[in-house]
Amino acid sequence: MVDNNRWGNFFAHLVLIVGVAIVVFPVYVAIIASTHPPGTFVRGVMPLLPGPNAWENYRTVITEGRSRAGTPPIGGMMWNSFIMAMAITIGKLSISIISAFAIVYFRFPGRIFFFWIIFLTLMLPVEVRIVPTFQVVADFGMLNSFAGLSIPLIASATATFLFRQFFMTVPEELMEAARVDGAGPMKFFKDILLPLSITNIAALFVIMFIYGWNQYLWPLLITTDPEYYTIVMGIQRMVTGGDSEPLWHLVMATVVLAALPPVLVILFMQRLFVKGLTETEK
Repeated sequence: MVDNNRWGNFFAHLVLIVGVAIVVFPVYVAIIASTHPPGTFVRGVMPLLPGPNAWENYRTVITEGRSRAGTPPIGGMMWNSFIMAMAITIGKLSISIISAFAIVYFRFPGRIFFFWIIFLTLMLPVEVRIVPTFQVVADFGMLNSFAGLSIPLIASATATFLFRQFFMTVPEELMEAARVDGAGPMKFFKDILLPLSITNIAALFVIMFIYGWNQYLWPLLITTDPEYYTIVMGIQRMVTGGDSEPLWHLVMATVVLAALPPVLVILFMQRLFVKGLTETEK
């Protein structure tokens, strides 16, 4: 039982404040850096107060990009990242929930074996199988395409496992009642299991969207056409491309804008996200 005395509260709040400061300070630095002119960083001193160039810096990265580094305006790159992240998220959720439904509610030979085969793929992330995956994508002509960006990443053993564990907690009386009412498997899935799974879907949606949005290695490998660059690739090219030193004020402006969509997804789905992670009884 937690001791609810004054000193306990003081140290608990102190730890929380220090933790928040450690997390928030780099974000604050990035925002401040995005408002200063390029000459500020040549001196090697990082200012901690906003500068006068915020509007110009953000206008530059949104409308012009950085041509020397081969970085187009970030609007198109953010749209590409959004399409990729949504395709990966929807694909992962759809395949995982249907796979878990089949494993839990259908009786067929080897279903447990197939579940563990799916689960074992956790040990084979895309970085491990990247060469054969690239070969398959190239053979199917999916380089420089949204299909090539998203399809190889849409399977998820983690989501399948979580949906399976949740379905196993659903009372069998619900299935029996649905069967008595004449509901088939898909009607039971659509009318009963899906509504019960909303919080789990929301929690996984947030996690999978951020996973898809932050993808770097796979898009870098299969994309050579600037029309399919993602925002993470754009940041990398702004830092390493070009003949001159990185324009850190523009890099930080791009980083700040790139962080907005995941933050908005978390804010809009916060209630369902927390509920999906903490709720244990349905």
